Amino acid sequence: MAKQKQPSSSRRQQVAVALQRAARAAQTAQQLQGRDVLVLDMRKLTTLFDYFVLATGTSRRQLHAMSEEIDRVLEREMGDRRIGLEGYEDSRWIVMDYGDVVVHLFDEATRAYYALEELWAQARRVNWQRVLTRMSAANDQQKS
Repeated sequence: MAKQKQPSSSRRQQVAVALQRAARAAQTAQQLQGRDVLVLDMRKLTTLFDYFVLATGTSRRQLHAMSEEIDRVLEREMGDRRIGLEGYEDSRWIVMDYGDVVVHLFDEATRAYYALEELWAQARRVNWQRVLTRMSAANDQQKS
């Protein structure tokens, strides 16, 4: 049996930061009343990105607010800048590309139609609330 190559410590650090960004994006979407907020771990399925964040909004205005606030939070708190944006004008499916994290904001009908969580059913669902709890505990520990 071949031995699996272990990721380098710098790669592990990159993945940890990507997970934190995905969790903050999910939290931000939920704080703005986004529904069915999910984070999917895509690392075993593709080399293009590490995490998907999916959320459903009920109106164009809400989808815009979620996308703008996610941008603001990720830039202010994590120093991350979005490298791509699609669908903002149409506002049925907004895709925000942060490189290793891709955020998908849908209206209800579009999310049901494309069913990304079914298409990528093999992806592990991440308990992003637990990730945020660990982040908060680590920040508290650094402060003391």
